[in-house]
Order: sequence, then C-alpha cells, then structure tokens
Amino acid sequence: MSQEILNNVRKNLQAITPYSPGKPIADVQREFGLDEVIKLASNENPVGPSKKSQEAILAALGLLHRYPDGGAVDLKAAISSKYDIPAGQILVGNGSDDCIKLISETFLNPGDEVVVPSPSFSQYWFGTQLMAGTPVQVKLTESFETDFDAMLAAVTDKTKLLYLCSPNNPTGTYIRKDDLRKFLDQVPEHVLVILDEAYAEYVDADDYAQGIEFLKEGYNVLVMRTFSKMYALAALRVGYTFGRPEILNEINRVREPFNVNMLAQVAAAAALFDDEHVQTSRELNRAGYEQLSKGLAALGYTVVPTQANFLIFDTGLNDKDVFQRLLELGVVTRSGTALGIPGYLRVSIGQASENEKFLKSFELVVSQLRQKV
Repeated sequence: MSQEILNNVRKNLQAITPYSPGKPIADVQREFGLDEVIKLASNENPVGPSKKSQEAILAALGLLHRYPDGGAVDLKAAISSKYDIPAGQILVGNGSDDCIKLISETFLNPGDEVVVPSPSFSQYWFGTQLMAGTPVQVKLTESFETDFDAMLAAVTDKTKLLYLCSPNNPTGTYIRKDDLRKFLDQVPEHVLVILDEAYAEYVDADDYAQGIEFLKEGYNVLVMRTFSKMYALAALRVGYTFGRPEILNEINRVREPFNVNMLAQVAAAAALFDDEHVQTSRELNRAGYEQLSKGLAALGYTVVPTQANFLIFDTGLNDKDVFQRLLELGVVTRSGTALGIPGYLRVSIGQASENEKFLKSFELVVSQLRQKV
C-alpha cells in the first residue's frame, strides 16, 4: 500500500537534497556532552536583534489571536520609506527562501533552465528542481568572482531565470557596478535576473553594485534582501524583493495568505530604522574580520577577501575532518565540501571571544591532523 503511494511522488523531487543547516548549539551540546558551544556556521549577527525590534514584539504580544496583515502594509511602507521605492514594487516573504520558491513557482515549467553561479546559495537549485526545471551551473573564477562571460554563454532560449549573489554565499566576494551594468546590457530580454543581496548591509566597498539602483533605472531585475543577517531576525523569517509592479503582481498569485507572521512584521519594521544597531553590527563585523584574518595569517592561512559577515579559507587539509574535530571541541563551522568548495572552511564572524576560541581550537585541530599524517 505505502509503495503504491510512494510511486505517486513527483519524479523530479528525487533530484532534491534536503537543505542541511549549520548544527544547532543544543544538538552539539547533547552529542558531545559539552557545556559551552559557539556557533559560527550560519552567518548570524552576533550582536543579536535590535532593542527596538524586541520592544515592538513585546508590544504586539497581546494581538497574537489576530491573523497578521496578509499584505504586510505597514512593513512595506517602512521599506518604501527606507529605500525610496513605491510599496507596489515590494514583495514580502517568509525569508528569502520563500521569495525564491515563489519566483520559481511563478516562472518555471518543466525543462526550463535557470543559470546559477557555483558555488552559491543552494536554494536557487531547490527552487529550480522543485518545478522540474534544469539548473545550469556556471563556476566562479579561480578568485571566486562571478564569471560574467560564462554566465552569458550559458543562457539559451530555454533560460527563464538567472541568479547573481552579491556578496556571494559562501565566498563573500561581490559584484562591481560597472561589471553588472555591462552584463545586464547584454542579457536577453526574456531572462529575468535575480540579484540576491542578503549581505548588502555589511558591504563597505565603494564600487558595490546596489541592485535597487539598476531596478530604478529600468533594468529587468528582481532584488532580494533579508532581515536575517544584519537585522538579526533569522528566527522570525522575513525577506523581501524589489521588482516591477507587473512582475510582482504575477508572483503574488502564488503567495500563500499570511505568509509572514505578525511578530516578524512589526520587528522588521522597527529594525529598519535602528541605525545605532546597524552601526554597532558593522563595527563588530569589521573588527572581527581583522581579528580572524590576522589570526589565521599568523597560522599560515590566507582568507578570501569578504564583504559579508563570514569568511572562507583553504585549510590545506580534509575540511570534513577539520569540521568534525572543531565540532567535538564545541566550535560549529561549515565544511567547504558541504558548500561546494572542498578543502575550505567557512567561518561566520562572531564576538571577539568567539573568534578567539575558534582560532585556538583551529590551531589545535591542525596540529592534531598534521601529526596524524
């Protein structure tokens, strides 16, 4: 009986590997009997959420018996004010994951192609395979930059969507204004370009390409942002997408009602205008990057320059072994193999004490593994 039911599962789903997030702290504590565990695996903001967000949540708790605003009117108004763009050009989702899924459901038919950089965020593949589309992977350059010529060469008549991630996850590299303009000027009109800017608030490069500027100029793009990273609301799941009204109207056809909960909406609206929280987070991140990059350099390692709140580097070892041994010491990172860059380790930038614990633990692990060899 159950096998007959299983035979009805859509065949394209077999190509999907369920997402594997960074291990939760509680799981590591239980597994290894540890009291102290630090998590530098999921690119979370170590400052924590804005006090204004926390106050907004507390003020809204008495309204939990009410359904949230399905149109996220107040949150859209806040985003509109922040970025000087009409509310009709904003789509709010249950995290960027939701936005990616909605875009896929709107535009993809079986066999349609989606051009994606590699390595990059795995949800681009998920959304494509969910709709029986074909992901077309284009490798980054040796310096982990976007290979625009190769991206253009990968576009065919079957291409519906093309993703760019800047700063790119998992590499932290970014796209420059002039490069993006030259690229968009050559992309065929039937291809919708999606710019994923989850880490944009951390960028301090003067030549960083802000997707919203290109949207305002009339380019055929969607621009995704999130409240999970800089705004430290990862647990609440709020993402948003800028785009042309006529495109967002079509995507709204497949959006579930009440897709973003009420606490998430009020917290996100409050976070947008807490400039002190953002500045504190940026300063901590930049100091943490200096601490980690210098500490790793002292151990003989060079990090890939990043514009995000994480960094990667080549361990010169089996990264899965490094990851596991760090885990046993109570330090959660991400294995490069799991992210499509074997040999590398991705480390989120944490508080100074967390960064120091990582550096000491990594030095010990390297020593142990080299002795083993």
